[in-house]
Amino acid sequence: MTILLLFLIFVALEFFESTWQKSDTLYGLINNNFSIFNKNIILYFLLHTTFFYTIFLSFYLNNFTFWMSSILVIKFLDISFKLTLMQKLSSGKEINELIPMNINMNLVFRYMNLVIYPLTFLFAIGF
Repeated sequence: MTILLLFLIFVALEFFESTWQKSDTLYGLINNNFSIFNKNIILYFLLHTTFFYTIFLSFYLNNFTFWMSSILVIKFLDISFKLTLMQKLSSGKEINELIPMNINMNLVFRYMNLVIYPLTFLFAIGF
């Protein structure tokens, strides 16, 4: 029962992250991130709840296997990449200079993390 609850929390937090970043295009997603980043960088970090939740799960379950570590590394790289973009946007660069192509974000693209990360979590715990 505990694993099921931890899994459902993971799915809910992934849904929350996808929802606050939600946009129809990649430029819109970056602009949503940039607006939060400009308001308060601490809030920006706090809105990446699944990164912190993954750290919690790793220690709570004492699970540092390849799968659990891969979730953590990918989330870290995602935040790092976004912070690099935010820093360049803050210095006055245009978004189309940084990302030359504006990609449409359909439902599959937008909510892919709701499937990938929780399933990887299930692999990590051997469920």
